[in-house]
This record gives sequence, C-alpha cells and structure tokens, in this order.
Amino acid sequence: MNIDDSFRSRLVATFRPLNTVAASRAFPSPGTLANSLARATPRAGALSRTITPQLASYFGTAAVEMWLRSVHSFLISTSLTDASPIWASVSGYYASHYSVRGMAHLLGYFYLFRGRAVARLELGARGGYICSYPPRPTGVSLGGEHQLYWALVKRDPVFAADPLFTDNNQDRDESDAAHRNFANYIDHISRYPVFHPLDEASIKDRVDHISKIVLDDIPIPRRSRFPDVDYVQLIAYHRIISFRKVLDEALGRDNRFWNVHRTPSFAAAFMDFQLAERSGITQPS
Repeated sequence: MNIDDSFRSRLVATFRPLNTVAASRAFPSPGTLANSLARATPRAGALSRTITPQLASYFGTAAVEMWLRSVHSFLISTSLTDASPIWASVSGYYASHYSVRGMAHLLGYFYLFRGRAVARLELGARGGYICSYPPRPTGVSLGGEHQLYWALVKRDPVFAADPLFTDNNQDRDESDAAHRNFANYIDHISRYPVFHPLDEASIKDRVDHISKIVLDDIPIPRRSRFPDVDYVQLIAYHRIISFRKVLDEALGRDNRFWNVHRTPSFAAAFMDFQLAERSGITQPS
C-alpha cells in the first residue's frame, strides 16, 4: 500500500465537508450517491463536470458505510464458523468484498450500474471537485461489481503492489470470487452440521485468534479447499484493517466523522482492530 500525496490530498478534501455535521447524522439516505451521480451525468459529448463539496463527500460516507458493512459481515461469519461452514464462507467473502468496494470509493470510483458507467472523483487544479465519466476504464470489464471494483483497486498505483488485493479472477483456484461461486452455485455441497452458532465470548475468542495469526503467505481462499473458512476470515480481517489504516494515515485524528466511525459500536465488544506484527500464531495451511 502506497499512500501518495495525491491520494492523501483527495481523501482530506473528500472528508473535509463531513467535519461540519454531526457524525451520527452524516450518512445520507440509501441510494443518495448513485442517484446524485446519475443526475450529474454530463450532457452528450462531455466527459466531466464540476460537482459540489457535498456530493463529493458522499464518496467518503459511501466508503465508510461499505466498510461498516464489511465489519458486520465479518462478525456474522465468525459467529457461524461451526454452525454453517457454507454461510461462514459466504458472509466472510462479503466482508472482503465490502472492504474492497469501500477502497474503490476512497479512490474516487463509483459504478453506475444502470448507466453502465464508472464515475471518478478528482480534485480540480484550483481545489474544486471534478467528476469524470470515462466510457470505460482501460482493461476493466463492466460485467459486474465483483470484478469491476476489485480490478479498479488492483490497477491503482496505491494498491497495485499490495498482495492483499487481487483482481478477483473467478477462473483461478486461489480466488475469492471462485470460492464464493462454489458456495453459491455448486450442487451437492452437503455440509450441514447441527446448528450451534458461537456465543459472544466464543466470537471474541475467534476474532482474537485471527488477529494474532502472523501471515507467511497471503491467504487467498481456495476453491479446491472449500469451505476454507480460516483463509476466508483471515484475509477478510486483514482487508478490514487495511481500509482502517488508509484513513487513519490520511486523516489522522483531524476528521470528526472518521473518529466516530473507525471503531463501530456494534463491534467494540468483539474486536480491537489489531494485528500481530512479528510473533503470534502460525498461519493455518
């Protein structure tokens, strides 16, 4: 992960308007960013237009809301570790996907599905907010968000060299998407243990265990090892932490909105968002 000055400046500018409102009331209603960007689409022949600071800030709130969705999905996955390997795997995948999509929003991307276009937030030369609507990002398919957002993150210089983030190629064995597709669509999985979800203490112990595993290799889930719950949850946790580190490094403690939401109240009893650095539990194989 390489947070350069350009990326940092865009994040600071995107989140700056959120300092003027109460953090608890900063999230707009569902669909606000998508609908606002659709209305702001330039007329035929134009590829970009100036947008308001408020509309630009919706990229920030959308990113954080997606990350909160990721954290919530991760807790659901851990609670189902023993009760349902299938749904522990699927919800664990979505914990990863929502973190990656949140990263894409931090990078200024938003996929307008109905318009089949990708909006891109940029800073103008004089500090204003510019939203461009390129016909199609080079080398990126518009087939669906589970490939699009991952590819946009992976091709960006900030994350291109970071092995935590992949292009999510569903044709590989080591692939989050291939693993999720197996869980969702393959027949005769037949993995239905007696349903005993973990209690609160066990969920906390599970998260604590995951946080103390030192990575020898990047644990991309493997289709051939389904349900591979350890890898699904381990990689999801690291992506959650990576998102948090990006905003912590870019914004510091100067943004009221992020200060409130960086440790969500619904997760506070279960996770402290820490990682083992040099010593800890050996990574599972």
